[in-house]
Amino acid sequence: MPVGLGAPVYGKLDADLAAALMGINAVKGVEIGAGFEAAALSGEENADEMRMGNDGAPRFLSNQAGGVLGGISTGQPVVARFAVKPTSSILTPRATVTRFGEETDLLTKGRHDPCVGIRAVPVAEAMVACVIADHYLRHRAQVGDTPAWPFTRPADSPEQVPLPESKASR
Repeated sequence: MPVGLGAPVYGKLDADLAAALMGINAVKGVEIGAGFEAAALSGEENADEMRMGNDGAPRFLSNQAGGVLGGISTGQPVVARFAVKPTSSILTPRATVTRFGEETDLLTKGRHDPCVGIRAVPVAEAMVACVIADHYLRHRAQVGDTPAWPFTRPADSPEQVPLPESKASR
């Protein structure tokens, strides 16, 4: 997964992933990374700390965020899970109301899948791939082929950029 896909406000990668997954029929919940379990974790447990790897590139020590921090991909694997409701087209009669307000029973006839969750998996994989491809194309259109890491300092740039003086210090 490339680093730097997404945006911090509009066009967040995790928001677009959640929207795409929620757009699948029968999906009723989506979580990214630790998701709902993160609410039970402390800040220390949930934080994805970083260290420098042997190759000189930063490495995360965990992936609680599911590969997305602040709406932007971290380069880690994107982890998204979704919940699928049971199918409502079951063979037992169900109570309903007609368009005239009369109570009646509804009986499903014909061949219907007892579980749509099995079919939802490849659909979800395709939706995630489409979202990532869309964000990759947006990123490329906005910044070109410039990688998000490593940052390179121009040769004529000082090591430390001086901060402008504030009016109070004058």
